[in-house]
Amino acid sequence: MYQVFVNDKPIILTTKVEEENGFKNYLLSKVNIGKVIKELNSTSLKEVRLIGDIESKLLKKFLKLLPNVIAGGGKVYNESGHILFIYRNDKWDLPKGKTEGKETIETTAIREVEEETGVKGLKITKSLPTTYHIFKRNGKHKIKITYWFEMKTSFNGKLYPQEKEGITKVNWLSQDESIEALKNSYANIRLLL
Repeated sequence: MYQVFVNDKPIILTTKVEEENGFKNYLLSKVNIGKVIKELNSTSLKEVRLIGDIESKLLKKFLKLLPNVIAGGGKVYNESGHILFIYRNDKWDLPKGKTEGKETIETTAIREVEEETGVKGLKITKSLPTTYHIFKRNGKHKIKITYWFEMKTSFNGKLYPQEKEGITKVNWLSQDESIEALKNSYANIRLLL
């Protein structure tokens, strides 16, 4: 099962048909994705489920419905075990951004964390789940596919929010502070913590 977020409401990709209760079912092969996005944004519907035949092909079929934007990001820990958060658009988030040229997704993730926060000396320790969300840019919907990595650093210098990207704060948050920050974050970020 995959979840693709429209704001904080999920589109669930599944092979199981269940009786509708606070959600709607659509056939993945016949769905009007624009209509689904509009419904999620303008009604009290909690989620939409797109039903396909073969589990291993659900995501591939779905990703053909809209242009894809590939991004990389990091859940960064310092030596105190605190997690690096950015504050953008009045929400707490983790640093991430789009790939450039032919760079690898790991290079993208490290570069974006450095650019958005000023943190150096990043080392990837493992891959985290990939997240999917739909956003609108220049009047067109797109799917952002973000490959996440857990990272560690011994950096203890000054943090610099990348203001041209709309980032107003960068903070190392303790476990308790992270849990509090997630109350004002995004559903796909909550999946990572």
